[in-house]
Amino acid sequence: MKAYVFPGQGAQFTGMGKDLYENSTLAKELFEKANQILGFRITDIMFSGTAEELKQTKVTQPAVFLHSVILAKTLIDFKPEMVAGHSLGEFSALVANGTLSFEDGLKLVSQRALAMQKACDIKPSTMAAVLGLADTIVEEVCASIDGVVVAANYNCPGQLVISGETSAVEKACEAMKAAGAKRALLLPVGGAFHSPMMEPARAELEAAIEATTFSTPICPVYQNVTANAVSSPEEIKKNLIIQLTAPVKWTQSVQQMIADGATLFTEIGPGKVLAGLIGKIDKEAATANA
Repeated sequence: MKAYVFPGQGAQFTGMGKDLYENSTLAKELFEKANQILGFRITDIMFSGTAEELKQTKVTQPAVFLHSVILAKTLIDFKPEMVAGHSLGEFSALVANGTLSFEDGLKLVSQRALAMQKACDIKPSTMAAVLGLADTIVEEVCASIDGVVVAANYNCPGQLVISGETSAVEKACEAMKAAGAKRALLLPVGGAFHSPMMEPARAELEAAIEATTFSTPICPVYQNVTANAVSSPEEIKKNLIIQLTAPVKWTQSVQQMIADGATLFTEIGPGKVLAGLIGKIDKEAATANA
């Protein structure tokens, strides 16, 4: 079965999508429509902006979404049998499988980015990558720390990202090293994504999601929150609302997709991060990049 996967924030690079814009009439139309919806020329920043400009939350999330979704729409043989996206990538996956329209998906991603930025400004918070420890040990260490720090991204065996208040995450990093972690390093992110620190953003995004039409998809989406196949628009909506404060169960999602018959994972979007993670989750898994 053909599985398509969509990357999240962090996959962006200057020049992303430029070849699509220049070589496809459909892509050019969609990029120009996106400029109108967002109210600024995101294409200028994507194609020739600095890395610093691309790192602005209001730019990064729509940019990665647009690159993924427009690339999917220009593929001639795009017939997904299952889809999944990492964090932000879940919105790309939901447009790719017909749950959301292009316009609604972009509007939600833009609102999500702005809501997350606001939540980041409330209190100092951050994320850190922990390498070389079992998930259970990372979870136990987080539970032992005073303050807010939780497991946020289950990326692959031996690679788990934690998230929370800056002081709690720093303490947790020291405790992880003491527990035998190969590395525990702070990430250059704007805040504590997929943690309770995102509650203000979750509440704001919930209103936007509830006001958006979700259609029955052409194939199941394996959602971050449950790691299971979901086809019910109401259930997809509910999981998408929870996603901002809940962990991304990427390892579990990929394992479930393989158990359900995925034979080839094609990554659609900037970079090759997910293909690399999938190879670490299951060495036998076949991966490709669109």
